[in-house]
Amino acid sequence: MNMMLTMLINVSLASLLIMIAFWLPQLNIYTEKASPYECGFDPLGSARLPFSMKFFLVAITFLLFDLEIALLLPLPWASQSINLKTTLTMALALISLLAASLAYEWTEEGLEWNE
Repeated sequence: MNMMLTMLINVSLASLLIMIAFWLPQLNIYTEKASPYECGFDPLGSARLPFSMKFFLVAITFLLFDLEIALLLPLPWASQSINLKTTLTMALALISLLAASLAYEWTEEGLEWNE
């Protein structure tokens, strides 16, 4: 009995909310709000806008450095291994590689945004 009453209340409340949502008129329909484009984009123009190649190169550089740093995440667990000297040597080699690649990007002006 109690479960039937709960189901009846839930179904009637859901039906009431659905009917209210369909019966209420849409008062504020603006064409700009109904447009799929936001922030002043022209919906009649081309959807393929060019982007700077410099942005692409910085994004690729960020991804590479991010992946290399992700290799350092298991280092605290690896430091508990039996051969600590090998673990620390490999970590130092990876950090040195990161520093060398950052220095190379810096000297080649890969991180500069000015054109």
